[in-house]
Amino acid sequence: MRTIAVTGAVVVLVALGAGARGDDKPAQTSHAGLERLKKLAGTWVEADKDGKPTDKVVSVIKVTAGGSTVQETLFPGEAMEMVSVYHRDGTDLVMTHYCALGNQPRMKADPKSAANQIRWVFSGGTNLDPKKDMHMHEGTLTFVDDDHIEFSGVAWVNGKPAEDHCATMKLVRKK
Repeated sequence: MRTIAVTGAVVVLVALGAGARGDDKPAQTSHAGLERLKKLAGTWVEADKDGKPTDKVVSVIKVTAGGSTVQETLFPGEAMEMVSVYHRDGTDLVMTHYCALGNQPRMKADPKSAANQIRWVFSGGTNLDPKKDMHMHEGTLTFVDDDHIEFSGVAWVNGKPAEDHCATMKLVRKK
């Protein structure tokens, strides 16, 4: 009974203090790039050579963590399924890519990206040595329109772009 009471008290205190920062201002969660990513929530399929949707699901995007984070599952249900998580870090928009290669590169959105793009630049990672290990190193997400996006990614190995692992995906929102 004592454990239940203590647990209940902790839950109430956490709930009451969840947004408290000492200045009674709510935590800022908006960022223009994050807001654009939130609008991508849904299922995205590969486009064929004519730009028409196929049946191949490439990406499932959802907004989570009280609207502060976007989670993308790439190639869901396949052996090479991966997850990318996008969120703010101070004034920056950042992402961590949980790769099928077993590493976790981190990237930061370039604030000088074109108006219809988010350009991601490498900012570190875990379980990788960027001077030798293959890893996703940069990418550009292009917002073509509300139902079409393109992602061009560049993997690196031995400290330079891996020419045979650079890819562009053209995706269509599944209706």
